[in-house]
Amino acid sequence: MSTTIVIVIIVVAIVVILLAAGVWVMMRKQREHRRFEAEGIRDRAAEREFEVGEQKARADEIAAKSRAAQAESEAKAAQAEQLTQQAQMRRSEAADARTEVDKEWERADKVDPDSKPARTQQEGDADQPSHRL
Repeated sequence: MSTTIVIVIIVVAIVVILLAAGVWVMMRKQREHRRFEAEGIRDRAAEREFEVGEQKARADEIAAKSRAAQAESEAKAAQAEQLTQQAQMRRSEAADARTEVDKEWERADKVDPDSKPARTQQEGDADQPSHRL
């Protein structure tokens, strides 16, 4: 082999070694840059995780207040229903008592010899008996 070929082979080998070393250095720098970038992403994610935790806590608190308000509303609705039933029962009792009182007035009118006939009493106000004071 001639010296020129040996020199060319050595130069080519050196160029290949330098290119390989350059590629290796670039890849190492790129990995280092990616590590640095990943660390920044992790830091931002950690900050956001805290914020998300606070948002979740606020949402849980609002949900708890909502459940409490719903329970209170249901309790108020049950109480209103119970009061409505009591009012209907009292109205029924009052209507029954009114009927009994009216019967007593009629009985008293029948027993009283000085009482006016029923026809003239009804000529007044038809909704209210005329025998009341």
